[in-house]
Amino acid sequence: MSPSPTKSSPTPAGTGNASAPRTNPLTQLTRVREFALLVFIVVLALILSVTSSSFASTGNLIAVALGLASSGIVATGMLVTLAAGGVDLSVGSVLALGGVIAAVAVNAGVPVPLAFALAILCGSLIGLINGLLITRVGINPLITTLGTMGIARGAAYVITQGSPIGGLPDSFGYVGQNDFLGLPLPVWVLAAVVLVADFLMRRLAWARQVYYVGGNEAAARLSGIAADRVKLRVYVICSTLAALAGVLSASRFSVAAPSEGLGIELIAIAGGVIGGASLAGGQGRVLGAFLGVLLVAMVNNAMVLYQVPVYWQQMVSGSILLVAVTSDILSQQLRRRRALRVTRAAPTA
Repeated sequence: MSPSPTKSSPTPAGTGNASAPRTNPLTQLTRVREFALLVFIVVLALILSVTSSSFASTGNLIAVALGLASSGIVATGMLVTLAAGGVDLSVGSVLALGGVIAAVAVNAGVPVPLAFALAILCGSLIGLINGLLITRVGINPLITTLGTMGIARGAAYVITQGSPIGGLPDSFGYVGQNDFLGLPLPVWVLAAVVLVADFLMRRLAWARQVYYVGGNEAAARLSGIAADRVKLRVYVICSTLAALAGVLSASRFSVAAPSEGLGIELIAIAGGVIGGASLAGGQGRVLGAFLGVLLVAMVNNAMVLYQVPVYWQQMVSGSILLVAVTSDILSQQLRRRRALRVTRAAPTA
């Protein structure tokens, strides 16, 4: 039986209050963070369509969607991790290692589906190691995943000797290079991951426990939630999705590069925070994280179309992350001050 949230336990993002007065549905919609973010994205798309003739072209939109496939899948896992009060800096390295393992396995004669499965399983194993070190040993998530980030990236370079693996069979690129109903298959995989994860995080009791653990772990434990098991599951999911993104990326280019995925952890964190997640945990939706990553992808695409030098692009991406994190921290401080004022104004018994 799943516990019910108490006054000391957090309310997951998006849950309502039965005692709250009813408001107009349109008013409720405008208060949803995802709605405001979607409106901003639509406005930005219209501006880019007017100022650049290339933005709305089919080729450019497909390129954006393909680039979004890997980062969106990684951001989904990162959102779940952030909601649990953690963070995973190893996702970019796991992405690269996943693609490398799949390519090495195929070149060794392993059937493509089995090679992909082995790569994804390797990602799950890294997530399990992260989770065990964090929950059993008690190492800080930042330090743990920073360590596995170096290990996984180093392993990718050791396996490849620093050179991308090419010469892969045509069957290796089937998923990454073919379409279905006019959309690339990686985009369909992204849609499936986002929709399934968003549904689970909204509807399933065991998935919603992530919010309780992230918002107030002590209260979650007192209410009967196995917090360590929840956090362990979260890190396994995050690394599994990172490895899946690595397989799709390698399949798309028919090349497995040990340098793939550099900086994608920053994009995933920025997208999650922009979409409503909090570094303090207990908040965020998968759909919001996807929209956040989409916004970052559109900004990067706009800089490419406007021929902004790549170094400036990196500065802008870093600035987006800083602005997102700063706004998150300031909003938390504002909520605490409001709660303190309400507590002080409440009549004493």
